[in-house]
Amino acid sequence: MGGFEIDVEAVRTLAGLLEETGLGEIEYEVDDRRIRVAKPGVGMAMAAAPVAAPAATVGAAPDARPAGAVTSPMVGAVYLQAGPGEPPFVKVGDRVAAGDVIVIIEAMKVMNQIPAPHGGVVTSIHVENGQAVEFGEVLMVVE
Repeated sequence: MGGFEIDVEAVRTLAGLLEETGLGEIEYEVDDRRIRVAKPGVGMAMAAAPVAAPAATVGAAPDARPAGAVTSPMVGAVYLQAGPGEPPFVKVGDRVAAGDVIVIIEAMKVMNQIPAPHGGVVTSIHVENGQAVEFGEVLMVVE
């Protein structure tokens, strides 16, 4: 396989997450390595697409992302605050700098702080606290 080692434990974990969440497919990417696990018959039309093609959000038109969209880098549950009773990381109208934590996504029982990829003003929030999100789903817009 030319230097590419398959992380069997990661594949098993992702497959377990598929069953746990009822999703049809899941994709996880770190640096230049990507693992995609799908139930049989799901996403077969995408199988012919090149690996470098961006993942599409189910039911969305290719150009459906608004300018300044911040998308989910993984599948999981999104949290808009650090914990119950805590203030939200950001609200509509807040100014953020690149690198500021804007949400947490829980994936495979790990809380992942998601930073703003660029600075600007939060113009809309497209998710609710505790909502399940897909890879590539729009979380909010920062313009």
